[in-house]
Amino acid sequence: MTTVASEPARLDTPSYGPVFFWINVVAAWFAVALSFTLNVTGYYVDQADPTNPTILGNVPDGIDTVSERLFDWITYFTILSNIVVAVVLTMLVAKPSLFTRRDGVGTLWRTLRLDSVLMIIITGVVYNLLLATGGKTGWDLLSNTMLHVAGPLLTVIVWLVAGPRGLITGRIIGLSLILPLVWAAFALTRGQVVGAYPYSFLDVSANGWASVLSFIAVIMVVAVILALILMAIDAGLRRLARPSQD
Repeated sequence: MTTVASEPARLDTPSYGPVFFWINVVAAWFAVALSFTLNVTGYYVDQADPTNPTILGNVPDGIDTVSERLFDWITYFTILSNIVVAVVLTMLVAKPSLFTRRDGVGTLWRTLRLDSVLMIIITGVVYNLLLATGGKTGWDLLSNTMLHVAGPLLTVIVWLVAGPRGLITGRIIGLSLILPLVWAAFALTRGQVVGAYPYSFLDVSANGWASVLSFIAVIMVVAVILALILMAIDAGLRRLARPSQD
């Protein structure tokens, strides 16, 4: 019988995998929902000068609207990475066959699975090494911990324990760079319009285009190296799970 190109193969994950995926799903959506609620309700607005344009929802004339807060919120790489994790893990629970289809749909979801791990690792590492300042309390502390510490750690652990295995290839690694680059273009374009950037290292007015683009290029190189490491780990874990029968 001829195999149809879109016919799904069996997902390579242990029988207990869905339990770990569910834990990851609940934690990721909780982190996203909490951050969304705090931002759109104006929780952070009083922390900035309302006469200056900021990514906290303020504009030069001091007017603050929900739509501005929403666009500010989604401009953060942290938020995008956590949303990708939430969506991808949801689909791993609800429609796992999408990740093994032999067509463009399968390629898309395999790419997003790698993105979910790569982007959340970068979020955790960059934040904790370059951006963390401490001094957070209450809901802000909980939200920050979920987005930048608990979420990244849990997602990596779930990937190590449950996979799915065998989804990473050289082509998938290349495709996984598209989403972060689209985000960078969006953040830089919006920054030029509103006069504010989500992160200091993206501030073109302060650092210049050469510095900003160089930083992005370095992050992309690091992402490729990290993806290659993940592919090697994935292959090793696959061999351990299926030892030779010789």
